[in-house]
Amino acid sequence: MRLFLALMPPPALRRRLGELAERTRARCGGRRMPDDSLHLTLAFLGEQPETRAMAIGDWLARFSILPGSWRLDAWGYFHRPGIVWVGGGEGEPALRDLQRQLWDGLEEMGITGRPDRFAPHITLLRQARRPPGPDLPRIAMTWDYTRVELIQSVVTQQGSHYRPLARTAPPEEMP
Repeated sequence: MRLFLALMPPPALRRRLGELAERTRARCGGRRMPDDSLHLTLAFLGEQPETRAMAIGDWLARFSILPGSWRLDAWGYFHRPGIVWVGGGEGEPALRDLQRQLWDGLEEMGITGRPDRFAPHITLLRQARRPPGPDLPRIAMTWDYTRVELIQSVVTQQGSHYRPLARTAPPEEMP
């Protein structure tokens, strides 16, 4: 099972990001990420056996996170794969701390693969022909998050589809 831990945007923000992706594709080309695929990856776990996925899900259900807020206000571009993304700096220290805490717990379970660096972003386009430019709209969105999800990436001929397997409990449900 191909797995990752992520923040999934709430429906209203997901729609706004999808609209932004559509406008961006007209400028940059490439393949637009479907709205239901928009997310912030905190830990890519790669291929894991089902028993380990269940253990990760059980661990995640007991993991508590502090609610946070991330300000999306910047465009970005990873040249080599042609990825256009949005991100921002405000709220990023809390995301970095959350990512570090998750990896600390994953490593205690024997899972390896912590990246050397973490660049919080949401991919809007893949295989873009050009980077975002000054003619794209200014971004000013806030993402209030309350939980992390364990996601299975299922690859089909139509592309990847994401299936939630587990999540942290909302803060109000924590003991």
